[in-house]
Amino acid sequence: MKEPLRQHLLQTCSDEDLKRWFDPLKLDYSEENKRLTVGFPHSFFAKWFETDIQDKFEAQLNLFFGNGYLVSYKDSEAPDKAKGVQVADVVKRIDFPFGQEFTFETFLINKKNYFPIASAKEVSKQIGSLFNPFIICGPGGSGKTHLLKSVGNEISKKNDYSTVFMGSMDELNSLYTIRFKGDPFKARNYLFEYDFIFIDDFQKIKEYPHFQQEIVNIFNHFYDNKKQMVLACREKVTSYDFLDDSLQSRLGWGLIVTLKEPDLEIRVGYIQRQAKAKRLTLTKDQILTLAQRFTDFRYLQGILLKLFAFKELVKQDLSQKDFEHILANTEEKTTDDLTPKKILTVVSEHFNIHVKDLIGTKRHQHIAQARQIAMFLCRQMLKTSYPALGRAFGGKDHSTVLYSVKKIQQLQEDDFELKQLLKTLKNKCRLE
Repeated sequence: MKEPLRQHLLQTCSDEDLKRWFDPLKLDYSEENKRLTVGFPHSFFAKWFETDIQDKFEAQLNLFFGNGYLVSYKDSEAPDKAKGVQVADVVKRIDFPFGQEFTFETFLINKKNYFPIASAKEVSKQIGSLFNPFIICGPGGSGKTHLLKSVGNEISKKNDYSTVFMGSMDELNSLYTIRFKGDPFKARNYLFEYDFIFIDDFQKIKEYPHFQQEIVNIFNHFYDNKKQMVLACREKVTSYDFLDDSLQSRLGWGLIVTLKEPDLEIRVGYIQRQAKAKRLTLTKDQILTLAQRFTDFRYLQGILLKLFAFKELVKQDLSQKDFEHILANTEEKTTDDLTPKKILTVVSEHFNIHVKDLIGTKRHQHIAQARQIAMFLCRQMLKTSYPALGRAFGGKDHSTVLYSVKKIQQLQEDDFELKQLLKTLKNKCRLE
């Protein structure tokens, strides 16, 4: 068993690395019990392995064995059962029900995000009592969903994952309105059967104001029964002025952490890790070029996949000319579901005005400027025709839209602050 597993690990680890942490392990495998027992040479090695290697090792075990297997760890220096001393093995599942790629080990950490990651790891161990609810805040692309699912995967190693509810705010609303046909009692009782609840995109509760009291009911049950709640949302949840007071106060009972946007260091690390996993050879200059040009992990994933596909399907060696050609035909484009409505929402939130005022007829300078910026962004990001934009902005004449777009275009050429604002708003629109 050890040699086939070693050959599997060589796909992602060097031989030198395996000599350091894999070869010293003692493995005892039982196919009947679907269990792998791992023995450590000494307690110091065991502690180091748990901190630095274990997540990666278990993820690879899942790929090697599949779901339904157990792994247990035992210090070979510990007292033997044969000597009359009971030894408690640490037994864990190696299933990753919420995605094998979502682990703490694969989450790239820098100093800015050390506290959120450390807190998330603690939540996965101290269930239901220490930090409840645990709320992860951060802009799009900061890794909220990754961290949310990492906690879920870690909890599932010690608990049956059928006791974990994992879903977005939209999915939770659909559960009530579609699956249980609007019957809150049946939906509530269904959720109460779970021991853990994870809700992604919690900020979307703004779209379901009628649902807030139901969230309070769910919160009360999970909190009173020391059942862990983990939420993820874009902005700091304490800034949501649309929340009911009773819900707002309850959210403050737990721990709120904020993830920062991935900086250049993190993006470089991500590219290096992905290139190593895909055996894609990139120079330092190429890695830096990708990290500087593509600031969103979603686009980084896409361009790395394109480079990998070229290497696999066209030719093994990726020349600098090939690299430049692929990049020349790749842009950080907007997502397919970006609409004028989303752009209007982003602009209205930034300027703190209502969407209805953006598409209305008020001519206050503050509103007029925001309206012109929204028109400019719609035209530039969606390539929408001027007549269509006029209709989207409350039936305005196409000449009005044309004037607004040209005005912002001209102003940004000499106004550095406006240019930076437009860049910021574009990024927010892409990540919505």
